[in-house]
Amino acid sequence: MTQLLPTAKRAWTIAAVSYDSPAARKLTQALHHEQAATYGRADSPEDTAAAEFAPPHGLFLVINRADGVALACGGWRTADPDTAEIKRMYVTPTARSHGYGRRILKALEQDARRRGMTQVILETGVMNHAALALYTRCGYTAVKPYVPGRDPRINRALGKALSWPETHQPDGGPA
Repeated sequence: MTQLLPTAKRAWTIAAVSYDSPAARKLTQALHHEQAATYGRADSPEDTAAAEFAPPHGLFLVINRADGVALACGGWRTADPDTAEIKRMYVTPTARSHGYGRRILKALEQDARRRGMTQVILETGVMNHAALALYTRCGYTAVKPYVPGRDPRINRALGKALSWPETHQPDGGPA
């Protein structure tokens, strides 16, 4: 059979990596610097142990350009037996507005759901309008702050129920 249209090679890949991998560290440090510049302070990515994002209790993803340059990252970790917390979502400035954040968020939600999580929570900064818009479009709503000592003038806590597709239930059977 003759192929009429050439197969397009994807310009990026998404992969699970260790939180302490070089690509994850580079991206989380860039996130830290951006947050510190915006808010005057930020949580250090080194304060989080890599094991917190290790399966089956978490996952850390990186999107790489075809040439290997890391463009975006994000992870989830277990907050309680039924709740995943999304952390360290970041897209490099030159890669923004291409849907990478949404792709990572959806992949993290799918993995957390597959591992039995029924809800997801996250925090973002009040000045991060693009992140707030993304989370709102993806079904997140304001929830009670869950990190002690957070300044509500800086931080917003959001959450979402992780629903199962109509054709699938957590036990693997049909709906």
